[in-house]
Amino acid sequence: MHVVILGSGLLGVSSAYYLTQLGHQVTVVDRQATPAAETSFANGGQISVSHAEPWANPSAPLKVLKWLGQEDAPLLFRVRADMRQWLWGLQFLRECTPARTRHNIEQIVRLGTYSRETLQQLRSSTGLNYDQRTQGILHFYTSQQEFDSAIAPTEQMRELGCARQMISADEAVRLEPALAHIRAQLAGATYTAEDESGDANRFARELVKLCEAAGVQFLMSHTITALREVGGQLDHVEATDSEGRFQRIKADAYVLSMGSLSPLYAAPLGIHLPIYPAKGYSVTMPVKDASKAHQVSLTDDEFKLVFSRLTGPGGDRLRIAGTAELNGYDRDLNRVRCEAIVKRVEALFPGAGDTEQASFWTGLRPATPSNVPIIGKSKLPNLFLNTGHGTLGWTHACGSGKSIARIISGLKPEVDFAFTGMQAHRASLTATASTTKAHGSQS
Repeated sequence: MHVVILGSGLLGVSSAYYLTQLGHQVTVVDRQATPAAETSFANGGQISVSHAEPWANPSAPLKVLKWLGQEDAPLLFRVRADMRQWLWGLQFLRECTPARTRHNIEQIVRLGTYSRETLQQLRSSTGLNYDQRTQGILHFYTSQQEFDSAIAPTEQMRELGCARQMISADEAVRLEPALAHIRAQLAGATYTAEDESGDANRFARELVKLCEAAGVQFLMSHTITALREVGGQLDHVEATDSEGRFQRIKADAYVLSMGSLSPLYAAPLGIHLPIYPAKGYSVTMPVKDASKAHQVSLTDDEFKLVFSRLTGPGGDRLRIAGTAELNGYDRDLNRVRCEAIVKRVEALFPGAGDTEQASFWTGLRPATPSNVPIIGKSKLPNLFLNTGHGTLGWTHACGSGKSIARIISGLKPEVDFAFTGMQAHRASLTATASTTKAHGSQS
């Protein structure tokens, strides 16, 4: 079967790889000149199953209200005359109940655990190198209230097979001595030894090489202009190349993996995807003093930032990413938010990074109100969905790619997850310990 994948980010490239493993002919189409050049370019670098508590949780509405108008707020709604933003916001509020939060954590952990295992298998079988670190992820709290509120979701994650441990402030400093500077501020931490970190963009580029070796064709600098339906199925994709030449791209099946652009292309087909762009920021800076820099990948709960250390051909670097700004498709860098991240780095690890050489980046994360991605079948029999991964695209990439490849091939996915357009099922995956049934949803 010939499958065309729309989008060459982490999700698109992973889908391509696993489709070739099942014997399909694959073509990937993207508007950029190189793969993984947009949201997958400079993310936080974490493969973090433990980062499963969704933005939409019982404490979120009050926090969002408190943060309104704060330029450096971790989650900032910029109210716009945009019906899509308002509808998304209403759906977000509906996901903030305790029952919905538990359901969404369940979905996120199941997919994350499976995806992390799939990534590890891929690395073992291919020898992929992407500046990975397998020292776990340490999630630290500087508020006793926030630390206490982490107990319930942590226990749920453990029930689902994610071995996230509650630990003391002293244990956190023992695991990561660079936190000694703020020991007095620490209320406690959680630690997940199985979580990892690495350069997601480098991973994507290395995986592209494997895809090309397997015969995958990459049509880069091709801007998709329309998806055309004929007779109840997707007939072809229309695109223009770098020289403006019009093309019709035909295949047996298609995968929509265009991140925050996905709903714009799906809507004319009568497929309404609850995805809205959440602008995230990252800062990358060279390590100035290795003795002061962290080794373990970290999550800062108070500021909603993640910290990774990337050591490879690109040098020894700190990558700090986070915050979310719901402001439509605007990609302008807000200097206040950039400077707030740098200020936090200096407060936590003074002198560790060369702030004078810091580079800034922003990307649009495809966020669903629940933080649960949209993977599976659409109402068109030959159009499949692999999108809406929000802040967890890197964490969920391999598991999502392998799952959509199996679905397209008529095989049952290996993970118990609410795939769209499909009956819920129970998978025999040892990494998932839950016995709670997931319910499939229809796009």
